[in-house]
Amino acid sequence: PHHFLSVTKTGHAAIVSTNGNEDCHVILRGGKKPNFDAESVADACEQIAKGGLAKKVMIDASHGNSEKKPENQVPVCANIAGQIASGNEQIFGVMIESNLVGGRQDLVAGATLTYGQSVTDGCIDWDSSESVLQGLADAVKARRELKRNNFSEQ
Repeated sequence: PHHFLSVTKTGHAAIVSTNGNEDCHVILRGGKKPNFDAESVADACEQIAKGGLAKKVMIDASHGNSEKKPENQVPVCANIAGQIASGNEQIFGVMIESNLVGGRQDLVAGATLTYGQSVTDGCIDWDSSESVLQGLADAVKARRELKRNNFSEQ
């Protein structure tokens, strides 16, 4: 449940109350330091469990977790894939800044933009994106196989 200050449809200030959303989730974006590693994931899930919610997180491979360097998303995703392949079921999603052309560009009056390159956050290029996504897909397959093997041993 949540209570917050908002504006009504008629433009009046009001306190809004909600029943909450059991399907919400936490996104680990990094901050003063990256928080995509196994210990950070476990710590976040412990805090989530204290709130009575499902221990599930999404990890943002960009922003603070990549130290705002797009190319760092590749090793960040490799680490996340390793956690998933090892059986971590708390990670349910990954956010990646990706575009056809890596990096970013500024909007400059009169200048021609590079097609497929971000004008906001720096991105990894298409080839890196394919490689990262394949690594994550392989990790999910490995996690499923690990779960199947553990289930059949019981």
